[in-house]
Amino acid sequence: MSRVGKSPIPVSKLVTVNIGSNNLVTVKGPKGEQSLQVDPDILLKMEDGELVLSRPTEQKRHKAMHGLYRSLIDNMIVGVTEGFKRELEVIGVGFRAIMQNGVLELALGFSHPIYFVPPDGIDINVDTKRSKNNFIIVEGIDKQMVGQVAAKIRSLRPPEPYKGKGVRYTDEFVRRKAGKTAAR
Repeated sequence: MSRVGKSPIPVSKLVTVNIGSNNLVTVKGPKGEQSLQVDPDILLKMEDGELVLSRPTEQKRHKAMHGLYRSLIDNMIVGVTEGFKRELEVIGVGFRAIMQNGVLELALGFSHPIYFVPPDGIDINVDTKRSKNNFIIVEGIDKQMVGQVAAKIRSLRPPEPYKGKGVRYTDEFVRRKAGKTAAR
C-alpha cells in the first residue's frame, strides 16, 4: 500500500479546496490560486478539514497515481500558503547578477551579458548584501516552476570543479579536483 497516498492532506483555514465534477482540484490561498486535473480513477473527498485520496484497486498504475496526486495536491496547498523558494549563488571574479526592469542580467564570464526574463508567477530577486557573492532568489507558488527556473539559471554557467566558479545552489556541494602539478 502506498504510504504517501494513505496519509491525509491537512487543509488550513486560509485555504479553500474545490473539487470539481471531473476531478479538477482548485486550491485558493493568500498567495494565489492553482488547479490540477486529477486522474478520474482517484477518489477525492474532504473529511474534517483534511483531504483524503483513495484508489479503486491495487493495480500498479493506481498505486503510482495515488502517491503522485497526493504529493502534487499537498505541494499546491503549501505553495498557496507559504510559497516555494530556491537560492542560487554566483561565484567568480567579475561574475555578477543584477535585476533591472523585471529582467535578470547575468555577467558570467562570457563576451556578452545574459538576459533572463522570468515566466509569469515567478519572482526573482538579487541579494548582494549577504557577502561578496551575489545571491539569486527564485520564488513562486508552483514548486515545479520554481525548480525549473532555478535549474535553467544554473545551466547558464554550471560550477566547474577546479576553481568552483559558476552558478550553484546555496546548499550544493561542488567536489573540487586538483589542478596540474609541476613537471620535474
